[in-house]
Amino acid sequence: MRSRKLWRSVALALSVSAIALTGCGQDSSGNLTKPAGKDWPTVGGDWGNTRFSTLKQVTPANAKDVGAAWVTKFEDSRPVGTPIVANGVMFVTTTSDVYALNPKTGEKIWSVKSPHAMHGTYKGSAVGGDMLFVGTGNGRIMGLTQKTGEIVWDSRLADEGATKGQFVASGPTYTDGVVVVPMANGDFGIRGRIMGFDAKTGEQLWRFNTTPANKDEPGWDTWPQDHQDWQPGGGGVWIHGAYDPELGLIYYGIGNPIPQWGGELRAGDNLFSGSVVALDVKTGKLAWHFQVVHHDIWEADLGTPPILFESEVDGKKAKAIAITTTYGQIFMLDRKTGKPIWPVEERPVPQNARQKTSPTQPFLVGADQIGPRCVDQAMIPKGFKALCQFDPVDYDTPNAMYPILTTRAAPISYNPVTKAFYASGAIWPYWMHRFEDGKFFDAGSSAPGIKYKGLHAAMDAKTNKLLWQKEVPFQTQQNGSGFISTASGVLFRGNAGGTVEIIDAKSGDQIWQFQTGGSANQPPSTYEVDGEQYFAIASTTGLWTFKLGGKVEPLPAPPAPPTETTFTGRIVPAEEIILSPTKKDSGLEFVREAVDEYGIAPQRAKVTVGQKVTWTNRGKETHEVAAVDGSWTTGPIAPGKSASLTFDHPGVFTYNCKEHEWSYGELTVEE
Repeated sequence: MRSRKLWRSVALALSVSAIALTGCGQDSSGNLTKPAGKDWPTVGGDWGNTRFSTLKQVTPANAKDVGAAWVTKFEDSRPVGTPIVANGVMFVTTTSDVYALNPKTGEKIWSVKSPHAMHGTYKGSAVGGDMLFVGTGNGRIMGLTQKTGEIVWDSRLADEGATKGQFVASGPTYTDGVVVVPMANGDFGIRGRIMGFDAKTGEQLWRFNTTPANKDEPGWDTWPQDHQDWQPGGGGVWIHGAYDPELGLIYYGIGNPIPQWGGELRAGDNLFSGSVVALDVKTGKLAWHFQVVHHDIWEADLGTPPILFESEVDGKKAKAIAITTTYGQIFMLDRKTGKPIWPVEERPVPQNARQKTSPTQPFLVGADQIGPRCVDQAMIPKGFKALCQFDPVDYDTPNAMYPILTTRAAPISYNPVTKAFYASGAIWPYWMHRFEDGKFFDAGSSAPGIKYKGLHAAMDAKTNKLLWQKEVPFQTQQNGSGFISTASGVLFRGNAGGTVEIIDAKSGDQIWQFQTGGSANQPPSTYEVDGEQYFAIASTTGLWTFKLGGKVEPLPAPPAPPTETTFTGRIVPAEEIILSPTKKDSGLEFVREAVDEYGIAPQRAKVTVGQKVTWTNRGKETHEVAAVDGSWTTGPIAPGKSASLTFDHPGVFTYNCKEHEWSYGELTVEE
């Protein structure tokens, strides 16, 4: 591919050669199979994504002495993703730029302004040879020189023209002259893909479609053969891969099919959605797959990176791959064949004929799972129905609360010393709002009073049993920082409340914390310079690093993230409020319209004292609007009819429909 110098190199503050080089978890050939050591050379720490470091300077005993070593702020942008450290240099992506920093001081070596949107690079970059590889927010991959940041090549993953939703959501993986890059976002009606590029030239070497484009591609027979409504099938890839150089295989987890919840339009298992795939890194040819959710109608993405480790089950050791589902189950497979190492059985699940549900789903035998299997009725507002995993959701259950977001996206760490997995997740009931039109996707339904919380857990890899599990604040634990673990027995992570934490791996107890002043919900890294161990993490206030004896002062805490939903969106002046309004979908697959029989528009309205408010019913059912506190009601409103009220004093009223209690609105009456 023709090289183009698109990025301007600025602020060459220090020479790379002036920085003392440090070793990392690789041999002289660039093999990253060993755990991270002095460097953190890839997003997952090593090719196995163990997010484990052999460093042990910071311990449970001295963690109280850790402080901030330095913080670097970035002009007109904020850092995103995992900062990687290789050959004595730290590489950081921000929302608009790429930086090389001195990992000891945070001083800028160089920075480059991206000609492409960078919001999709939130999980980091990759290094290989003397190059740095960065994905973008419009579906491109660039190769830069590590020394100056000068761009060498710029290649496209995205479809020509249709750029909406096409972005590189994860760090690329460099392997022996090949850069492997996945692409989201299947939700936008774009076929997911994994592509290999020549690391020197950017030339495309191969492409693997995560859902088949034609009958000659694997998986075609698991989709309908009599129509094409299911195309392009979705299957976005949100995570970076794991790589085994001995087998020459690279592994990825695949996201949901589309239409997301419209199972009636795509009979079959719908490969390779909800699956882990093993690909030949040189050719992209499929070696094997294992599907953890058949015929997904719950948007059950595989969103946590796969982990390569040596398993030991019933005294038998094997080279394994661990796959964590959004439901908090950890499947252990033989990484050469994809066959289960920990036993799996297909069990019958609840059925819905119209949704063409799979008769069975795979379950681990005798294993624990992280988080609950069912929604706790006490965590959801009155009128909603609590469901359990694999309960079908259809349009005749418009009030379904489903437990989908347990361990959905935050990376998990495997510690080969403790032989345990460390995960962060959430207990988060999700309103899954189906419409009669199977292609209609509503990702924005909201109601006040849905409670949620975070979750930390340790799972014994030898027994697949929980070692500990703790409820913590903030549901965003499931899609952000995740843990890194070290040989000394500490875990390191950040959270949306701005706090950076050190946790005792043995007990799960927090033993240290620091406030960065803004959300620090990004995957961290750890490395060593001049004999001192550092931890690094991106916050909305800058890139922070920590070490024993650090002296930088913490910042005031930002407002705490909520632990319960409230009404969101604008408060709109409105004399007329529509019951059962026409609604547009979220625009992810197809921009469509549908009547929301139980919707209210505007959901948040305001009037002045003495002003008449009219509710008009455009639906097919009778609705009666009533204040939750019982202070007023419109009485029943038949289809096509209206009812009006006048308020003589100010107040903020939450109301719902008496017949359909999950249908909530808010009215503000002002002086």
